[in-house]
Order: sequence, then C-alpha cells, then structure tokens
Amino acid sequence: MTIYKYIGRTAAGGFKKGIVDAETEKAAIAKLRRQGINPREIEESKSILHKQISFGAQVKNEDFVVYCRQFATLIRAGISIVEATQILANQTTSKMLKQALFSVEEDIRTGMPFSNAASKHEKVFPPLFINMIQAGEATGNLDETLERLAFFYEKQHTLKKKIQSTLMYPLVLLIITMIVVVFLMLTIVPTFTEMFADFGAELPFITLFVMAISDWIRGFWWIMVIATLVTVFGFHYLFKNNKEFHYRTHYFLLKMPIFGKLLQKAAIARMSRTLSSLFSSSVPILQALSIVERVVGNPVMGQVILESRSSLEKGNTLSAPLKKSWLFPPLVTQMTTIGEETGSLDYMLEKIADFYEADVDRTVDTLKSLIEPLMIVFLAVIVGTIVLAIMVPMFSLYEQI
Repeated sequence: MTIYKYIGRTAAGGFKKGIVDAETEKAAIAKLRRQGINPREIEESKSILHKQISFGAQVKNEDFVVYCRQFATLIRAGISIVEATQILANQTTSKMLKQALFSVEEDIRTGMPFSNAASKHEKVFPPLFINMIQAGEATGNLDETLERLAFFYEKQHTLKKKIQSTLMYPLVLLIITMIVVVFLMLTIVPTFTEMFADFGAELPFITLFVMAISDWIRGFWWIMVIATLVTVFGFHYLFKNNKEFHYRTHYFLLKMPIFGKLLQKAAIARMSRTLSSLFSSSVPILQALSIVERVVGNPVMGQVILESRSSLEKGNTLSAPLKKSWLFPPLVTQMTTIGEETGSLDYMLEKIADFYEADVDRTVDTLKSLIEPLMIVFLAVIVGTIVLAIMVPMFSLYEQI
C-alpha cells in the first residue's frame, strides 16, 4: 500500500485535502471518487509518518474473529461481497486489516475472485481462510463456508484464550514472587544484617543462608540481569530460526506433567476442528492435510500429519500413522478409522473436536482451582522464609536485652 496526498472538491462544492492509501495512483483516484471527492491534485506522500512500518503480523486474533463473523453475517443478509468488504474496511479498527480490505475491494471490483484478492495478503488472511473461500466459491456455498469459518475462528480464539489464561497465572505469580524477593533482599535484609553485626549476635543457619543470598544479589545483580536478557533473547531467536530447537521445545512442552496433557488436548482439538472444516467445505483431503500441517501450530503434531498425508498418497489410510504416534489417544484413532470406513470423516472429526474442546474447558477450570492456592502457598513460603530469617535473631536479641 502507498499513501497519497490529495486536494479535491467534495460533492457539496467545498475543498478538502488529506491522505488516502491505495496500490496505485489510479486506484487512489477511484477510491476518492467513490467517497464523493473529485481530486484536483494527488501525489505520493514522502513523509516518514506515512511510511508503512511492519513488525510481523499486526492483525490481532480478536479483530480477525470479529471480521469473520461480521463478513458471514453480511453475506447471509444478501449484501454483495464488494459492499460487505467496503463496509468492514471502513469499520475495522485494525490498521493492517483495513488496508488489506481496501486493497481486496479494489481487486474484486475489477472482477478478481475474492479468494485470489485475499491471497495477495498472506500476513492478514491465513491459508485455511483462503482455501476454504476458494472451495466455497467453486461450489457456490460461500455463505455456508463463511459461517463455518466464523464458527471455527471463534472456537479457536476461545480455546486459545482459556489456555493462555491458565498458563499465564502461575507465570505472573512467579514473576511477582521474584520481584518481592529481590526487593526484600536488596532493601530490607541488608538493614537487619548491619544491625545484627553491631550487636554481634549468634545467628541461626536460616538467617546466615538468607544473608548470603542477599550479599550475592547485591554484588552480582548485573549478572542476573545479563543472564536473564541473554536467556530470553537467545530462546526467542532459536525458537524462531532453528527448526530443531523449535521442534524440541514443543516436544518438551507436550511431555510436561499436567500442562503437557492440556496442550496435547488443545492441539488435537485444533487439528480435528481444522480438518473437519476443510472437509466440510469440499477441500481435497491431501490439500487439507497440507494446510493443517501449516496452521496446527505444533511441529510435533505437524510431523504426524505429514506422515498421514504420505500414507494416503501411497494408498493407505489416514488413521494408520495416528495409531503409531503417542500424541493421539485411542479415542481419536478409533473414531478416525470409523469415519474413513463409513465415509463420515468430517462428522467424526467434528465430534472429536467437540469432545476435546469440552475436555480442555474442564481441565482449565480444574487447574485454575488448584493453581491459585498452590501459588499463594508458594509465595507465602518464600516470603515467610525471609521474614523468619529476620525475626528469629530479633527474638534472641530481645532476650539478651
């Protein structure tokens, strides 16, 4: 997208100047005329404020979910794709989505199919969305496809938020605990250390232990800061750029006690829901498996999906590689096998997704009820140990006085 400055006359006869974004100058003029503005002067903006700066994907999941639901509703109401796209482009608060929709609108006004226009914006429209739209256009069931997409993304968004909230709670409490401990070690403990030294009191082991940690933190705090930054940035870099590290990290997470099972169930639900949506939209099975491998978000499961695709290409069943993998419980493999044998694979996958989404909901609620008291006890034990290390010598000093 290019930003153009313009000066033009409105339908009421007044002058107006501003900026407009479009792929070309001709497209910018056409957009202004649709807005009731007759441009007199138009040129590309050279201002740095109007340069497009991108830091990866900028369309929030919430914005895309809302867009899918509103798009499906407008099409169901009989509004044309062009008008629906224009309405949603003007309405959305996401800058990147807005720019993409304006570009899509211009393309489909020239006769380009919506799926082809959307495929030009890979950072905004995921492969699943584009392929299902293509299938909907080919079969003439675009309204049903959009409803299915809206339902799919709403389900995925809800599931993702629940898992994030469950995993974030202990992480936040752990960070708070570390901040409290560092604060006590840097400010409170040194004050009492000096007082105990002045009195020459004999100190118990717990007090000596806490004082030693306090001294180390005060003397080498900069090592802790550097080590933390190196660890965080090093992990982020390797996770994004090293496929082996990326795979091993996901494998480790899936093998974690308690949380690993939750992530495994969520991945199964996501895979099943995605495959079911693609099959229901008449996307060819091999193409559907390739899409799922890219969007499932877990390379360990993605590897099994690729093996399933190879199995189908060789004339074998989809469920055979699933049975060999520890990732998929018997329920999944048995229902998949039944679906293949009866020709109702999309229905079976949908039921698998329903089951595991409900299971994730129950697991999340259970974990939340367990994690909250455990983390509170953990925080109390850490802070209580520091307080105890200070108070025990105090009682001894009072007795001496």
